[in-house]
Amino acid sequence: LGYAHMTQKIAIAVVHGIGKTNPSFKDENDPKKFVGGIAPRLKKAFAKELEPISPQADEDLIFEPVYWADVLQDFQDELYNRLNIRDRVSQFFGLRDFIFHSLADSVAYQPTFPQPSSEDGGVGDPNIYRNVHEVFAWTLNRLSRRTGTDAPLCIIGHSMGAAIATNYIWDAQKNRFPPNSGDTPLENVETLSALYTFGSQIPFWAMRFSNFGTPPQIPSPTVTTYYPNLTGEWLNFYDRHDLLGYPIRDINDTYRQLVTEQEVSVGGLLKGWNTLSHNEYWTSTDVTHAIARSLARIWKQIN
Repeated sequence: LGYAHMTQKIAIAVVHGIGKTNPSFKDENDPKKFVGGIAPRLKKAFAKELEPISPQADEDLIFEPVYWADVLQDFQDELYNRLNIRDRVSQFFGLRDFIFHSLADSVAYQPTFPQPSSEDGGVGDPNIYRNVHEVFAWTLNRLSRRTGTDAPLCIIGHSMGAAIATNYIWDAQKNRFPPNSGDTPLENVETLSALYTFGSQIPFWAMRFSNFGTPPQIPSPTVTTYYPNLTGEWLNFYDRHDLLGYPIRDINDTYRQLVTEQEVSVGGLLKGWNTLSHNEYWTSTDVTHAIARSLARIWKQIN
């Protein structure tokens, strides 16, 4: 019969990973590169799932990028130039710049306490962690304005973006928000419904804690306050040829209870067999179709 009434939109925050990310990631006018190019693929697969019910359902998926690269880019470029990396380090199959920026991202983002003094050269800058999370908060504010303040929130995290997403969710669920964050249910992560991760580096962050820590609650325990029929999930995808992304379900028993995991093969003949596959999840049919099925199930539950 279809849905004649107004339907509830789904807010989707997309977090990029390590490396030098193209600014087009945040440019909605460039659909092939906006949020890694995954938006039109997800919309198409999502629409196919719901075609018998609502031909216009794909309009209910609202994407916003968590583009945190700017927080670190100037520092990385300055260090790159000071060390004269271009002339002194081998390019090696085009991986030089990718590895430099990837390692720089991972090390710089680590939260460091206590606050460093001006004389302390051995402690990092906690402002980087805070500033990355402020970018995340701004994204949730934009989504809240576009989808409604209590819209279901889904998060897609690639590579280190998966770790940033889980850190942000964990902090929010402990009521630790960055400065200038909003106060709507969506911005407070109360409506978090699903987390989709691929090429994840969460295991490296888990090493900081006894028994590799406790993951955030996915979905948020408060989401049923707003959508009583909603059952969310955490889907993780990995490719065995991707040496920068790993399975996470077996980190410990708590992860095992939360995470549904799928091994995929991403990339073509040139990238599918090596570490360059790390950036190929965005265009993987297996990944996008699995996420689209999950989003379609959520859409049915809330509409």
